[in-house]
Amino acid sequence: DVQLVESGGGAVQAGGSLKLSCAYSPVSTTPRCMGWFRQFPGKEREGVAAIDSNGIESISDSLQGRVTISLDSAKNTLYLKMNSLKPEDTAMYYCAADLYARVRSGGVCSGLSYWGQGTQVTVS
Repeated sequence: DVQLVESGGGAVQAGGSLKLSCAYSPVSTTPRCMGWFRQFPGKEREGVAAIDSNGIESISDSLQGRVTISLDSAKNTLYLKMNSLKPEDTAMYYCAADLYARVRSGGVCSGLSYWGQGTQVTVS
């Protein structure tokens, strides 16, 4: 199994930035596809950004230009940098991974077997 632990969420003022981290283990396993999702209260999770082990990326159309996804395999960590944050970005952000999936358009992977517990982002 793959374990995912998110960090870096918090409260930020509109226009500010945050960088979320997702540490994955075991260190001997590099998921083929990893991504960030967010969930608004009462809504389904939506894709934010995804990246595969070759560095191929996909960003949600609605977030293009404001988010950057990166994967540091040496540190076993996935990152999401968000800029120009808006109050409507307030949500729970989740890290997800799959050992066999591929990156798809819209900031998602073709499949996701493992999920983190989430980290709250609040923009005011």
